[in-house]
Amino acid sequence: MSTTPPRVFAARLAGLPVFDPQGDAVGKVRDVVVVLRSDVRQPRVVGLVVEVFGRRQIFAPMTRVTNIDAGQVITTGLLNMRRFEKRSTETLVIGQMLDRKVKVRSSGVEGVVFDVAMEQARTRDWVLSRVALTEGAKGFRRRPQTHVVEWDDVEGLQERQDNQGAEHLVASLADLRPADAANVIHELTPQRRSEVVAALDDERLADVLEELPEEDQVEILEHLDSERAADILEEMSADDAADLIADLPPETARQLLELMEAEDAEEVRRLMVYGEETAGGMMTPEPVILPPDATVAEALAHVRSEDLTPSLAALVHVCRPPLETPTGRLLGVAHIQRLLREPPSTLVAGVLDTGIDYLRPEATLEDVSMFLATYNLVAAPVVDEDGRLLGTVTVDDLLDHLLPEGWRDRKIGGR
Repeated sequence: MSTTPPRVFAARLAGLPVFDPQGDAVGKVRDVVVVLRSDVRQPRVVGLVVEVFGRRQIFAPMTRVTNIDAGQVITTGLLNMRRFEKRSTETLVIGQMLDRKVKVRSSGVEGVVFDVAMEQARTRDWVLSRVALTEGAKGFRRRPQTHVVEWDDVEGLQERQDNQGAEHLVASLADLRPADAANVIHELTPQRRSEVVAALDDERLADVLEELPEEDQVEILEHLDSERAADILEEMSADDAADLIADLPPETARQLLELMEAEDAEEVRRLMVYGEETAGGMMTPEPVILPPDATVAEALAHVRSEDLTPSLAALVHVCRPPLETPTGRLLGVAHIQRLLREPPSTLVAGVLDTGIDYLRPEATLEDVSMFLATYNLVAAPVVDEDGRLLGTVTVDDLLDHLLPEGWRDRKIGGR
């Protein structure tokens, strides 16, 4: 028996897992697709945008949705796995309706849409039935008021708007991983994307930018003012920033490097010396580095940092001073699995893996692949001819270069 509630708010569907009848996960809801009508009749909900594993977005018709509740969406399992392509007659609720400025006909109230409700009509079709909006503070009322009104009592959702804003869409992206948020932003119209980019804080935008296709990265950065673009580059990992700057026009690249903090700009310039598809061009210049007298407890404290990716946290480098790349001589590396088996007071220098050669910055993609595969590693040190640590190549750095060009936006046909 279906337990679908009589009314479902679209923004609350974002991120919900989608399952087939056997309970196997299909993907996650990313948006709701509707067809607007020329009059005030309630728009028909035609389906959901579902992100399946591998970041591809597909279309799930409402005729294939058997149940929706607060924690999941159940489908018949018979979904077309071809990539979703929005038709000109369709509108995305989360991507295109949230943050619209609207007016309530009956009361004259003006506000901003923060959610839209859908429900099943007598015909069993799903339709948009209610609009939730926020009325700004005015007069003696300091706090905004919220209203939930009938769809046909709202003006402004049928027309194109150039000043839509992005507050509620940004809020809906807040809990998504950067790669998932990037996928949503990639699908937005240029106008809507600009609004979202303007509303994101620098750190979040930097995280998302690293996950976007190169052409999107360049387009977004070139539309920012120079000061903010430099700030974003400072927030990005140095290797990603170097790759992005290399794709910019030379004059733009030079200007942004001059605006960046000297230390950040120097790291980027150092990486840009190497070929893009070499260990030096792929490496991250800020791995976990400790002195020879560091203990296992100190090492584990460092790798717990939430700013580290799992691959970077898997390897601790023990070096002679200085401890910033390029360091003093690299004495060896310690794997996190080994550290977890040792007493906290043990010196990291006593559990080093020193029986392997390290990568040189000119190592090719094939060299790096063979090295990681041979030693079953997720990260590998890169050293210069004097044995000084220059950085670390991680398996995710490698995959970014091994996958086909445009893999982030690979299309598998239309709907």
